[in-house]
This record gives sequence, structure tokens and C-alpha cells, in this order.
Amino acid sequence: MSQDPKDEPTREAPAPNRTGGQADEVKVTRVGAVWTAVVVGLAVLVFLIVFFLQNQDTVRVRFLGLDGGVPLGLALFIAAVAGGILVAIAGAARIIQLRIAAARRRRPPRSDVR
Repeated sequence: MSQDPKDEPTREAPAPNRTGGQADEVKVTRVGAVWTAVVVGLAVLVFLIVFFLQNQDTVRVRFLGLDGGVPLGLALFIAAVAGGILVAIAGAARIIQLRIAAARRRRPPRSDVR
């Protein structure tokens, strides 16, 4: 059951660049990552502005004894942020739990022998 060398795919060498050397890989830099994050953040902000502009109808909101009128877009945004805060709290609690468990595993066992 040996394979015929003719059946194996051929591998081409990277094309040389203008200086005559091998083509360099493009590396991701911190500045590039920050720039990408800023562009994505700006796109999200544009979508939020459009969302707020399209949802300006005032709705009545009652919560924990408070009662008032709020623009619909703002009410939904506040609800989304509150949900994100709850998820962040749950995630932080889990991270703390895992760090405590990892610290316990790193500590050498105590010897109670005197």
C-alpha cells in the first residue's frame, strides 16, 4: 500500500519580492489592531445613532416604583447595557473562581507535622 510519488500534490515556493528575497508575511501590529478596533467602534456608533433617530417615540416605563416617559431607543439601549453589566458580573465571578482554584493548585501542600 505504498503511495505513488506522482499522486502527491506539488508545493510551489513563495514568489520572490522586488528585492529578490522571499515574500514576507504580513504581521499584525498593535497599532493595526487599534486602528481596526477604532473603525469597528465608529461603525457601531453610527448604527446606534441611526437606531436612536429611528426610535424617538416616547414610551412609558415603570421600574422599581419609578414611572416616567423615555424615548424608545434610549429605553432599549439602557436595557441592553444593563444586560451586558449582568453578563460582565457573572463572567468576573467565574474568572475569580478559576484564579482562586489555580492558586490553590500552585501552593505546595501544608505539612502539619511538628
